[in-house]
Amino acid sequence: MYEILTIRDKIRIPPEKLGKKLREALLESISEKYEGVINKKLGASLMVMGIDEIGEGKIYPTDPGVYYDTTFKLLVYKPELHEVVEGEVVDAVEFGAFVNIGAFDGLVHISQLMDDYVSFDKKNQMFIGRQTRKTLKVGDLVRARIISVSWAEQNKIGLTMRQPGLGSLTWIEEEKKKKKKKGGK
Repeated sequence: MYEILTIRDKIRIPPEKLGKKLREALLESISEKYEGVINKKLGASLMVMGIDEIGEGKIYPTDPGVYYDTTFKLLVYKPELHEVVEGEVVDAVEFGAFVNIGAFDGLVHISQLMDDYVSFDKKNQMFIGRQTRKTLKVGDLVRARIISVSWAEQNKIGLTMRQPGLGSLTWIEEEKKKKKKKGGK
């Protein structure tokens, strides 16, 4: 889930940035400290949205930098269990498909791709459903549900596409067309 959080932190401005305007120097320092960082509590910090408050600067005897108590807004993405996400298949391997869902890649295990027996065509890097003949390959846009999130050594996100309304966006559109045809007869 994407969120804009209000964060209060003591931000250090190093001596080489002290010639800049205070707000500009703080924004750079906050960006360096937070942007692109993955934190178990916050998720993936994507962008500093702005600075709300700047406290009085403090200098400590052992450090030439200046520290400011600062309140700022931060755009973060933290995957939540059962959240429905859309993304692009970025890799296909024998055991499943990796889907980019913004700040992270999630894995759809081969058993979670569709309600069909699925085989992997290594030559074409594609999954094929035995009965439905549905295919999934790199570049396909999909909708999936997050079924597991692990913040251990490597951030791992498990996804499923075996529920109604999930799967390749092409499959979903085809299903809608079929239902429309049946309803119109």
